Amino acid sequence: MKIFEKSKFIWINDTGKDIYAEFYGKFYGKYDTLCRISCDGDYTLYVNGQYVSSNQYGDFEHYKSYDELNLTPYLNDDVNHFAVLCHHFGDNSSRYKHYDAGVIFEVIQNGNIVLASDDKILSRKSTTYVSGRCKKISSQLGFSYTYDRKNQDFWTLGQLFGFKNATLVNKNCNFIKRPNKKLVNDEFIEAKEVKNENSTHILYDLGAEYVGLLSFEIESGTGDINIAYGESLTDGHVRRILGDRDFSIDYLSCESNDKFTNYMLRFACRYLEISATSPVIFKKIGLIKQYYPVRALPLPQLSESDTKIYSACLNTLKLSMMEHYVDCPWREQCLYAFDSRNQMLCGYYAFEDGNRDYARSCLKLMSMDRRDDNLLSICFPCGIDLTIPSFSLHYITAIKEYLEHTNDISLYYEIKDKLLSIFSAFIDNMKGSLVYSFGGANHWNFYDWSPYSEGSLFNSTEPCADGLLNLLFIIALNNYKAICALASDHFPFDELLEIVKASTKERFFDYNKGLFKVSEGDTYTELVNSLGVLSGILNDQEEEFILSQLASGSLISSSLSMKCFKYDALLKDRKKYEGAILDEIRSTYIKMAEATNTVWETALGESDFGGAGSLCHGWSAIPIYYYHKLLK
Repeated sequence: MKIFEKSKFIWINDTGKDIYAEFYGKFYGKYDTLCRISCDGDYTLYVNGQYVSSNQYGDFEHYKSYDELNLTPYLNDDVNHFAVLCHHFGDNSSRYKHYDAGVIFEVIQNGNIVLASDDKILSRKSTTYVSGRCKKISSQLGFSYTYDRKNQDFWTLGQLFGFKNATLVNKNCNFIKRPNKKLVNDEFIEAKEVKNENSTHILYDLGAEYVGLLSFEIESGTGDINIAYGESLTDGHVRRILGDRDFSIDYLSCESNDKFTNYMLRFACRYLEISATSPVIFKKIGLIKQYYPVRALPLPQLSESDTKIYSACLNTLKLSMMEHYVDCPWREQCLYAFDSRNQMLCGYYAFEDGNRDYARSCLKLMSMDRRDDNLLSICFPCGIDLTIPSFSLHYITAIKEYLEHTNDISLYYEIKDKLLSIFSAFIDNMKGSLVYSFGGANHWNFYDWSPYSEGSLFNSTEPCADGLLNLLFIIALNNYKAICALASDHFPFDELLEIVKASTKERFFDYNKGLFKVSEGDTYTELVNSLGVLSGILNDQEEEFILSQLASGSLISSSLSMKCFKYDALLKDRKKYEGAILDEIRSTYIKMAEATNTVWETALGESDFGGAGSLCHGWSAIPIYYYHKLLK
């Protein structure tokens, strides 16, 4: 049977931003029943008033994912009420690319389609979720929500008011079955009250950071409440407002004996804070724990402090796995090419089967990105015209490591054209024998959160040749050569590789100091010299001197995420420097492990980035890899 053979995309008349729409249909009988569903934005499916599923896989219309769900456990012998709540974001963000609103579904019993989305399906704008408010949490996460309790009814059970026939929508999608597993909704994590001011201002603590879905029961109270969430406190309060960010949702007209769960917007937090217009008493409030179903391997035999660090890194990896890798679950929930490279490298050692299928799905999703300049977007899927060129080069590294750990050569041939197009972007941006940085405000020439490496976000800068980009280009070419060897394919860049190697060393290696510099002047950073060692353009004596400088800590330090290049460089002389690697990991990470059992975005924690530093960031979990490499 062809997918969605009798189904059409449907919507309501309102196609604006931040729209919530409800769709209703019915079918009969308790038989083995399958549902396929896909939408633009997110959905929550109910059958006979029971929650079935949510969480649309982030995608593109030319690579459109559908979920396949078993409805049998939710069915009645007679009529079955099929109800879908959809949230159309309608506004580009770092984790969503805007397309026309629409939902499509089909219900199949014993091989027969018994319900299909068409203009006979009944629909209305949601009466409870407030549409068009467009209150953003952050530019990455997109919209918050406002729920108006006084307009709640029983539409999911077929008690219909204000419904009319749905409108057909013309959307041209290439469908794929969801390429990895659905997230699991697990136990309810109840938050404990830690401060209460007249029942109008209440602070709750989950005891640790969790990712999940807000759920609560109200014992008594009326009025409106705002619920803020965060990883840490400032002066005893959740840091709700951070610049233009607002980490909160609104619940209007609460009532006694009230229950509520939102199944679409994930919270990542430790603390919840209630601000109410009148006193309210909660029976319970917390998160329904949500996670990707992955099985961790037993921890290696480590010392007590190393075990704490490894466990914090493992916990962070798990919290940073949703429908795809996310950088920080609290503030962004985005899939970045570099961040996920660190995460999947750790996952090959931390999880059963190296978490191969999950890593593959993320790498394939990145390859489906489309930009006119042939670079990868900053995130995936992304509706903002922004790219970090260096991250496209890290993507080559991620592919090479995936092939080495899985031997899945088929992925290479599926994405080969994408890899070649990435190289074409850098080759087209060469002047003479060096790659130049990219001009235009939509090109963020970022390498690291450290001096001389941060670039300028949304600001056009004059293109120039720098050591970081050219060394990364050399490393990417070396890695692509290794990919071609693994895949028994021809490597087309031998001559180019040798030319760029010679020119990069001539331009950026200071023979007097024996160090690489970022650009002109005395900019000798840890990162550029680590990349210099890994590029393979030094002789033994030059390499050994740089390794000694890296080990001594005399160079401008890199951030947690980029320490992997320093450690990889030091592993060139493992016998001499493995102790230095372990010592730095231990001294840096034990504070995080003991404080939060997670690893942070940077060593400064929440105080970084104007108070928006994340205390749970996937790219910092790299000690897992080095513990396996050095101690197992």
